[in-house]
Amino acid sequence: MKTIYDVDKNFKANTNFNKEDIVFYDVREKPFNLYGLFWENGKFRRLPEAVAKATNEGVHFLHANSAGGRVRFKTDSPYVAVFAKIGDINKGDHGALTGTAGFDIYSTSEDGQVFEALYHPSLDIVDKVEAIAEFDCKKMRELTLNLPLYSEVCELYLGLAEGCTLEEASPYKYQCPVVYYGSSITQGGCASRPGTCYQGLISRRFDCDYINLGFSGSARGEDVIAEYIADLDMSLFVYDYDHNAPTVEHLANTHERMFRIIREKNPTLPIIMLTRPRVMLAEHEKERLKIVERTYQNAVAAGDKNVYFISGAELMKYCGDEGTVDKCHPTDYGFASMAKVLGDLMATIYFK
Repeated sequence: MKTIYDVDKNFKANTNFNKEDIVFYDVREKPFNLYGLFWENGKFRRLPEAVAKATNEGVHFLHANSAGGRVRFKTDSPYVAVFAKIGDINKGDHGALTGTAGFDIYSTSEDGQVFEALYHPSLDIVDKVEAIAEFDCKKMRELTLNLPLYSEVCELYLGLAEGCTLEEASPYKYQCPVVYYGSSITQGGCASRPGTCYQGLISRRFDCDYINLGFSGSARGEDVIAEYIADLDMSLFVYDYDHNAPTVEHLANTHERMFRIIREKNPTLPIIMLTRPRVMLAEHEKERLKIVERTYQNAVAAGDKNVYFISGAELMKYCGDEGTVDKCHPTDYGFASMAKVLGDLMATIYFK
């Protein structure tokens, strides 16, 4: 297969890996398989730029953040290096940089996927991540690399030992993706690394593909994004934009409408509605919960057999509000609770 040296002879000289036998490969080339993202106009994106622009300014700003992006492959290389050119980096004062701009990698075993290594971004990161994971021995491994939750990946190359075996990974057991739409929590804030967002936990539990359409501060249930989602090929749809609806009235005016747009084109699709993952609610938050629950109850009353509802308190049943950074964004503890509750429901309706 083509390597980066075929197009840039100076590439090796411009990296800092102390490996004489390292060869870099572009993840857009086979045998690598890319999930959750596609390549468009110079960077990886989660939805087409035209759709993002038409939705709102925040979605346009965030749509190329690589949340939910994964690269899968097999190799017997004793190490895997990451060289990524990064665009916008969204650093926060309450989230780990390892989650917003880092990568992590898992191997597949008889017991499922096992965490192998974190690729740390530097504290003074400007425009690249350059890191390496060394394995304890040379053997064939099936690997899944998770991309950053809150940064743009413009180019991504993986460095492997020269002469190693490199093959296509096995397909997901469930290849039709779960689609998630929602707020910063959906995007992955504030997971400590990409693989610990709740969608990543669910994906590893069931060996299923997914698409992350979480847009921090910018998920508002507009018709344009609802219509885009309605046309996607998906196994389940999970949505929660309670936090991002600017007012109670906005949520009331858009929540059931979004459900109807998606249901019209997907009459038997399982749709799961969530409310903000929080136990102790203020009065206006209780009103928001009632609006989401009303969408669900109206659908059930109309005879819909494929609609489901989980309250935020139920999502946090294993951790309470202690599972958040700020009574809003989950920690890994909170995401584990969410993944368990949501995953248990998914196991009854789709994953057998």
